[in-house]
Amino acid sequence: MSILLWVVLGLVAGFIASRIVNGTGRDVALNIVIGIVGAVFGGWLFNAFGMAGVVGFDLYSLLVAVVGAVVLLVIYHAVFRRGPLVSA
Repeated sequence: MSILLWVVLGLVAGFIASRIVNGTGRDVALNIVIGIVGAVFGGWLFNAFGMAGVVGFDLYSLLVAVVGAVVLLVIYHAVFRRGPLVSA
């Protein structure tokens, strides 16, 4: 997958994960970082459970990236206690 596709996947996954965890999206650069790191972490997590990780630019890979980003954001908020985990 090209760098541009990783950035696009990261942007979308980071925005979705931020909306799920915080109730609001972050800025574009932070969404990209959250999404790309989430994709890598989600790929590792899915592989640990015997499933495929990020395999390309498709809905399954977006799901893997979003799950990874959500898990990372929940861990981050649990450690640093910043902001609500679920919006009202």
